[in-house]
Formats: sequence, C-alpha cells, structure tokens
Amino acid sequence: MKPNADVCVIIAAKNAAETIGRAIISALREPETAEVIVVDDGSSDGTGDASRKADDGSGRLTIARFEVNKGPAAARNHAISISTAPVLAILDADDFFFPGRLSSLLAQAEWDFIADNIAFVDEETAADAHLRLESFPAAPRILSLDEFIEGNISKRGVRRGEIGFLKPLMRRDFLDAHKLRYQESLRLGEDYDLYARALTKGARYKIIHSCGYGAVVRGDSLSSSHRTTDLKRLYEADRAILSRTDLSPQARALIARHEQHIRGRYELREFLDIKQQSGSKTALFYALGNPAAIPAIACGIFADKTERFRRQPDAAPVALGGAGGLRYLLQPPSTAR
Repeated sequence: MKPNADVCVIIAAKNAAETIGRAIISALREPETAEVIVVDDGSSDGTGDASRKADDGSGRLTIARFEVNKGPAAARNHAISISTAPVLAILDADDFFFPGRLSSLLAQAEWDFIADNIAFVDEETAADAHLRLESFPAAPRILSLDEFIEGNISKRGVRRGEIGFLKPLMRRDFLDAHKLRYQESLRLGEDYDLYARALTKGARYKIIHSCGYGAVVRGDSLSSSHRTTDLKRLYEADRAILSRTDLSPQARALIARHEQHIRGRYELREFLDIKQQSGSKTALFYALGNPAAIPAIACGIFADKTERFRRQPDAAPVALGGAGGLRYLLQPPSTAR
C-alpha cells in the first residue's frame, strides 16, 4: 500500500444539517482524499444543502440522495458502488477527521483493514479538540478475531470501550475478492457484522494507537437508541455466519458467544416490551412459553433492580480518560495491559 493511495470517504447522513459540513470539510482537507461521497438517507432537514455549502470546489464531493430512509448499511453500499478509489473510509455525519489522519494510516503496510485511536468529545469541545489532542506512538499491531469479538461484548457496570467503535480504512480489493458488503437489513451492528465476516475470511486488521478520528458523543445517536427488532436482526446475522461450513472451531465458538450475548439482550427487551404493551401476565406467559429465554430475562431484571447499588460507568463509550478533556478508546501502549 503506497502512502499516497487514493481514499474515498463515505458519509451516510440522515438529518445531519448541523454537523455534516464539519465532517465534509475535515475529509476534503486530507490530501489523500480522492473523493467524498455523501448519501443523504431520506433527510427531512437541510442536510443536502449543508453538504453542498461545504464543497471546496475541487470536484471531489459527490452527493447522492435516497428519497426514503434505507439505513446506514444501504447508504454505505450505494456509496461503494458509485466510488472508484481503492481505499474506503467511513466517517459518521456528526464526527470528523483530525488533520493528518489518512497519511498516518496509509504509512502503515500489510493490512486489509486499518484503524486508529478515537478521541471522544462533546459538541462544545469539538471545534478546538485538535489543539488538545495527545500524541501517542503508533505501536501497530494486528487485531485478532478473538480480541475483536471480545471487544464487542458489553458488560454491565464496566465502562464501554468497544472495539466495534473503531473506524478502519478498508481495501476495496479485499471486499471485492470475498464479496463483502454491509448487510442492509441491519440498523444496529452493521459495522461489527462486516468486520467479523472479514476476519473469518482472513482479513489483516491492523490498529495503531495514535489518534486521528474525532467522535462527538451524543445521547440520541443510533448506537444508543435502537429498536428491539434491531437486536434480533443482529443475532440472526451471527447465526448466518455460524451457518457457514468453513469456520474454524475457534471462530465458531467466538461468534456463538457474541450471538448468545445479543440474543440475551433481545430476549430481555422483548419481555419488557410485551410487559409494557400488554401487561405483566402476558409477559409472564411469553417467558414460560420460551424457557430458553428465562435466564436472560431473570438476569437482566435482577441487574436492572440492583443497578443503583453498583458504580455507574461513564456514559461515553471510552476506555481511557485523557488530559485536556479528551477521552480515548484505546489505551496508549505504555499503559496497555
């Protein structure tokens, strides 16, 4: 991979008029960016107009629009289909690149996916976050399937630091060779699903600890507000992977563990939805009719009832508190265990 490889930055956006300009400007600022493709996914605000205002006149910005919302997976797949650059980068519409991000990533060799550290910021601190960004050594390493799956299983009472939040660059030729695209039925965990399938096919997923991606923490993000059916579709995606006959025993065990984790979350949410909509008696009959779901329901209710007695984790999905108000997903190598 040459350091000056062309990159397509893909931004799926729905009702992001207030933040899309910052995201586009940060992507166009990178010399390695060959194209920025914004897919306006059925927005009802001025997302399209705000995107056009951020154009730098270089001819690198393309804006596509879905009249009806199809979800981030469909939007990203469409962007991939109309792009030509050999390297793909995903940028959320309310996030941004720190200057020099792409050059730092592309300087690394031997990867199919490569991600850097993420700095989590509030909206109020986003504008000057680059002035407070800490400098960590790259310390590149390959992320194993084991570590990836483990990093996507959240635990109660533990501060969130999920590996699934990473935003890797992806080599188009690897995706094409293995016929990999986002699963459009997913509106939760679509990134996890794509990366998990890639890792089971032998993808080299490299991570570096230096930080180039700024993620703005919001309480109303899609990752923090999802439907019960989204959880069902996610564990069904795991089952689709498990149906393959070419999985190694280790990969099968890891994916099965994630499937069980997500299925347990779904079963609890389904029970609580039925209770809210139809009452406790109906919910109890549902549980008795689904005995395999009872452990997840019972454990979830117990955990909810005792939540106030446990130390509360940070609301933001972070693994390290940094100086200057920034918080980082990956621990720097000097403190990593």
